[in-house]
Amino acid sequence: MTAVCAVLFALITWQVLVRGPLLTPDQELSRALVRTLPDAFTERLADLGNVEVAVPVLVLAVAYTVRRGRRLAALAAGLAMALVPALIVPLKEWTARPGPLEPWAAGYYPSGHTATALTAYTAAALLLAPHTRRRWPLPAAAALTALTAAGLVVRGFHWPLDVLASLLMCTPLLLGVRWAVGRSARRGSG
Repeated sequence: MTAVCAVLFALITWQVLVRGPLLTPDQELSRALVRTLPDAFTERLADLGNVEVAVPVLVLAVAYTVRRGRRLAALAAGLAMALVPALIVPLKEWTARPGPLEPWAAGYYPSGHTATALTAYTAAALLLAPHTRRRWPLPAAAALTALTAAGLVVRGFHWPLDVLASLLMCTPLLLGVRWAVGRSARRGSG
């Protein structure tokens, strides 16, 4: 899974850098979706990926996990979240991709809001899943991430490929969190 994500991420990044043919369907999809819903609504959805909204959810889950004695899992989740800006910011500067509604601006690839939402909500869900009998944490994380991504694209804050690239980039980080959660659970039960 990690290799597939890396190859697809590299392909999309290459297309963004060389302004390749993959950008044509990306732009067409964006034109078809942008502002098909009220801006006030899609801005609220996009805001789910704000650091001030998503990261506190993860902080609470990390604190709960530490309290339950699963420090490795908590550390992995925190490290994954810390890696998001370390990866996103240089990529935004390197690619300098303009935005759908702001062709004069740069730094839209990949989507930091999508990366923040996916990493914070999914890592929190992975931390909470072993402690609940219900299976709601992961579907809730997927829904919050999907709503964020939809808000970003429909509002015109990001191209669809910006969002997809962030999902691909962060999936390996979350696989690491999943591994640490499993390892912590085995230690706790052993």
